[in-house]
Amino acid sequence: MLSEFSLIDRYFAQRARAHTRRATLGIGDDCALIAPPPGEVLAVSTDMLVEGRHFLPNVDPHALGHKALAVNLSDLAAMGAAPLGFTLAFSLPAPREDWLAAFSAGLFELADRYDCELIGGDTTAGPLNLCLTIFGSVPPQHALRRDAARPGDDVWVSGTPGDARAGLGLLRGEWTTNETDAAVLRRALERPEPRVALGLALRGVAHAALDVSDGLAGDLLHILERSNVAALIDADAPPKSAALAKLPRDVQRQCALAGGDDYELCFTAPPDRRAAVEAAAQQAGVRATRIGTITALDPADPQRATPSISWRDASGAPLNLTLQGFDHFHAD
Repeated sequence: MLSEFSLIDRYFAQRARAHTRRATLGIGDDCALIAPPPGEVLAVSTDMLVEGRHFLPNVDPHALGHKALAVNLSDLAAMGAAPLGFTLAFSLPAPREDWLAAFSAGLFELADRYDCELIGGDTTAGPLNLCLTIFGSVPPQHALRRDAARPGDDVWVSGTPGDARAGLGLLRGEWTTNETDAAVLRRALERPEPRVALGLALRGVAHAALDVSDGLAGDLLHILERSNVAALIDADAPPKSAALAKLPRDVQRQCALAGGDDYELCFTAPPDRRAAVEAAAQQAGVRATRIGTITALDPADPQRATPSISWRDASGAPLNLTLQGFDHFHAD
């Protein structure tokens, strides 16, 4: 039977030590030692994934290893930061070797792709719970902060938001589709692709950014609140994947605007940088779509007196939409 230390060494520490390049001191000591490149600052983010809240009990452990790191890499992407390393702390009900082999394989395959080293962590017995802290670096003047949106900025979104929520709905039996499209939507849910290359390409181009983890409507509001601005958004502008477009129209809109787990980037940029945004998206190999405009607050207009989103349809007609992002303490 695996002990705590043999588990760590067999499935994590041996591989981590073999790939240590960026950390001054990696896994195996009381603390890791890591420093950003000269002229840059550390970007640090932590995410927790809890069984039953963030993933289903029967999820493929290889996919879970991928997603556990992907959601953290996505935070670096939203800041325009380059990955350096990460720590992993988790509790397990029992040390199953087949589960650990698949989980660590999914984790390290993505880590190797983004040259992001495992530099420490911890493990214990308990309900399945994963907690990763990731470290990246970015020149401070190029960090894509949430408080940097300006009136007149375009609002952009990458990829095809809504696919992950549609995949969750399929697993829950909320709607159905054909087997091929179901596989596409489920993959979006279980194996999100962090937009690290796009975040790096948007340095010096975009003003503000974040990743869409809790739904476009809820996450964009974070930018508006931090920047003290409002937004006018075309509810029909976010592009839909072929798989999502086959679901009922009301489901498409709900998934695209209020669904979570997409890990696409929502960002703002001045109109004179549209060509630069499109070039950045092409360089990163991902689609970027302009979906609206940042507006100044207007105390005389009740809809724009505080940070908020005004929704329009494709013709420009106002829409009365009530959309709420994912809330970890009030989720269905």
